[in-house]
Amino acid sequence: MNLGSRATRLVAQVLVLVALLAVGAFAMLHPYLSDDEDAYKEGRIDQVVSQGPVTVANVEWKLDSMKVYTKILNGDGEPIELDGPAGTVIVLATITVTPKPGLYLKDHSFTCDAVLRDTKGNTWDDEQAYGYPLPTYCGDNDHPFTMDKPAKIAKIYVVPKNVVPDLVGITTEDFYLHKRVLITP
Repeated sequence: MNLGSRATRLVAQVLVLVALLAVGAFAMLHPYLSDDEDAYKEGRIDQVVSQGPVTVANVEWKLDSMKVYTKILNGDGEPIELDGPAGTVIVLATITVTPKPGLYLKDHSFTCDAVLRDTKGNTWDDEQAYGYPLPTYCGDNDHPFTMDKPAKIAKIYVVPKNVVPDLVGITTEDFYLHKRVLITP
């Protein structure tokens, strides 16, 4: 065997070894480098939209307004009691939601969760304010939903007064696609 063929064979063996090492490293590190589910669980925002409309999980969302109150009133003009410690305020988000084809409307209702978010990543779930003139969830028998027909809802949050300047909007998400959208006022 001559020197040229030995060198060629050695180079080929080194290239095969490097390729095998690269494939092995990729196979071991891939789950850690691109773990979409973990990033989603940590609160990653995938899209930021100013007011909307934006479609998430076959529901079109449009944030009409987001205002801060010390108390809110029911349809009769009486204050609605919401649980909250001293120093809290009420954030009222008025939203237009439109169920789109592909969404399962069971008994003319569906799940429409929206979470209030601040600049530091803190979140607040909405409160049920019974008696408020607008429905506060998308399963209200008195306010049935129809496919492709917009309807107004209210999301009501009780938050500490000192976080109001840091509030940035509401987030809605598609759990199955691991997609979270921030809708800003």
